[in-house]
Amino acid sequence: MADRTYPDADIPAKLAEHGLTEWYLEGGWIRRKYNTDGWPQTLLAVNAIAFLCEAAWHHADLQITWGKLWVKLTTHDSGGITDKDFELAKKIEEVVLYRPAAGTALAPGNPKKFVFTK
Repeated sequence: MADRTYPDADIPAKLAEHGLTEWYLEGGWIRRKYNTDGWPQTLLAVNAIAFLCEAAWHHADLQITWGKLWVKLTTHDSGGITDKDFELAKKIEEVVLYRPAAGTALAPGNPKKFVFTK
């Protein structure tokens, strides 16, 4: 049984509902571009995303180059954007943009830009 798909007109509100302000709809996919501090950080982000996708059994399409990573999500077997896409995008966002909170034992974390929004 296929998951419920959302019409294009509903996607922006669903992205906002999930706090996915940098994600957008294009060509039947929800998409996001991440900038990184270089090749090692790009590969680390790709591996983190790959782990999340495999754990969720819902796989993103990725495009990578030095300092940049593009992520695309759609639910192929349902023929559109479903709750699976929003949930996985939210988890990707949480993991890839994670930084230790100020005042915690892990702060300040990596002093480089690492993965960021531009």
